[in-house]
Amino acid sequence: MSITAAREKFRHFLTRKGLRVTNQRLAIFDTAFAQKDHFTAEQLLDHARKVDDSVSRATVYRTLPIMTESALLREVDIGSGEKFYLPNTGGATSQVAQVVCLDCDKIFEISAPFMEWYGSTVSSKLGLTPVSQRLQVSAHCNAFRETGHCPRRG
Repeated sequence: MSITAAREKFRHFLTRKGLRVTNQRLAIFDTAFAQKDHFTAEQLLDHARKVDDSVSRATVYRTLPIMTESALLREVDIGSGEKFYLPNTGGATSQVAQVVCLDCDKIFEISAPFMEWYGSTVSSKLGLTPVSQRLQVSAHCNAFRETGHCPRRG
């Protein structure tokens, strides 16, 4: 999905929910879609304030669930107590697995088309229909283990 189409989807979703399309929300959207790596709410706030210095922390925290509900952002919980987000440019049906580097805290996403088949297969054996699923692998960096330095650490 192009950023223009995603922005229009966001505007339409806000309107349908009875929410105002504000400059702050659009700045948050634009900032989120400009990110190439996973980000936290606080990182989004810092970047969004560079676009529009009136963006408030409260608006960021209220907008993230809206963007997640509209399938514009994917929310990733790696068990650290902090949620991460990434623009959902592949559409709501894309199946991905996350690999989390425990040494550099980087989250990698790889295509995992087998997940839909697997979820359907194991659920149907129990007479259930899958609603959501996730595959997350925690890993250590080989370079860090060998040299004591992770090339991905910021």
